[in-house]
Amino acid sequence: MSITTQRDAEGYLTDPEAWDETLAHQLAEEENLAWNDEFLPILHFMREYWQEHQVAPDVRHVVDYLANHHDMSKKTAKERLFRLFPYGYVKQTCKIAGMIRPRGWSTG
Repeated sequence: MSITTQRDAEGYLTDPEAWDETLAHQLAEEENLAWNDEFLPILHFMREYWQEHQVAPDVRHVVDYLANHHDMSKKTAKERLFRLFPYGYVKQTCKIAGMIRPRGWSTG
């Protein structure tokens, strides 16, 4: 299935409001990621954080979220995050969560 939502030259959505879970699944496929239900809590957290702060959350915020809301240690949360998004946490999560391309970021 082809994605018809407008995107920039690097494949990020130009309108984050056009995002939905079906589109997230398609974007994950483009990133060669095997979709599973573990993605959705992270993507929803990313979007909520971005809507509140207008910046993508640093990896430590996502790890804290997973640890605190999904009953796991921070080490396990970080391992899950990097297992799910092995080709660049921020690049892949921002793209799949339907955010515009971040201007700069930390991967720490």
